[in-house]
Amino acid sequence: MPRRTATMLASTLLLIGLLCAGLLIQVPYAEMSPGPTVNTLGEHDGEPVLNIKDRKTYETSGHLNMTTVRVTGADYRMNLVAAVGGWLQHDSAVVPHSTLYPEDKSAKEVDQENAEEFSASQESAKVAALEELGIDVPSHVIVGSVVKGGASQGKLHAGDIIRAVDGKRVTEPKDVAAAVTKHKPGDKVRFTVIPAADAKAAQKAKRKVSARDEKQIVVGTKKAGDDGRAIVGIQPAVGHTFPFDIDIKLADVGGPSAGLMFSLGIVDKLTREDLTGGSFVAGTGTIDDKGKVGAIGGIQMKTVAARAKGAKYFLTPKDNCASAAKDRPEGLTLVKTGTMSEAMDALKKIRDDDTAALPKCKAS
Repeated sequence: MPRRTATMLASTLLLIGLLCAGLLIQVPYAEMSPGPTVNTLGEHDGEPVLNIKDRKTYETSGHLNMTTVRVTGADYRMNLVAAVGGWLQHDSAVVPHSTLYPEDKSAKEVDQENAEEFSASQESAKVAALEELGIDVPSHVIVGSVVKGGASQGKLHAGDIIRAVDGKRVTEPKDVAAAVTKHKPGDKVRFTVIPAADAKAAQKAKRKVSARDEKQIVVGTKKAGDDGRAIVGIQPAVGHTFPFDIDIKLADVGGPSAGLMFSLGIVDKLTREDLTGGSFVAGTGTIDDKGKVGAIGGIQMKTVAARAKGAKYFLTPKDNCASAAKDRPEGLTLVKTGTMSEAMDALKKIRDDDTAALPKCKAS
């Protein structure tokens, strides 16, 4: 066999061997890619994303799209070839598997955590939107969650409004913890609560909850495993009473990153003026009750998804700006956004065609 032919044959066999090895060798990585993007002003799977009842709403135009990231499943085991391919692609990102699925949590726990974050983000989005419109949203301390097997299981329930502990009124979640830890393990704590079901019934009947709705619940304390303090096995949180129903329907989405776009969608539907002026605006960002916009993960995947869908402007959390600007899709303006008010101001500039004045993201 001629030397040249032998060399080519050996090289081909070596390449095939390396490729086979690459397909068989598993690496501890996962992949992120652009996910679906949904107009919060429109419909998804035949239903309005935002459904507001018992309050006048207005016609809207344009888009206020929330964006998502698609990730490989917890059980997916990436091979070396797929990892290299992902690293070379523009519209995907290969990250350590533990970034998406921490080793100390099961896939079910991760999914549950994402669902809880999504639910909490909806609550904050509603509050931020109504506060932006000057609509009062009363707040109260609630039972955020009940520890399975804890002293409160079966006595207190998620959503119960906590009015007082041992007869002393509470106004913040930390007040509950402070009152409980004054006790010794084994002591009993008296909670004055309005059960979640009764609170919902009162809201549906359009009446404020009052002392007549209160129930007295006595819970024994247990000893915490870390420092021996008294605990009752609940996580206090802040709840709100909304003056009218705002229902956000979007299945198969988790995490808190759609908060800003939900807030803007709600404001748009509740105001006569069309916020976008017909423009295609997308964005992302967490939001808290005060309207502060927070950073999110997978920003490059979201900008790619938004531009592919047709977006011209992308509301970008200020802490994600530098990263997003390094790989900005052509034709997409990245607008730096730190608060709900800044997002509203940016939308005004867009509809007034004053885009030169927009605070744009810059690569550091």
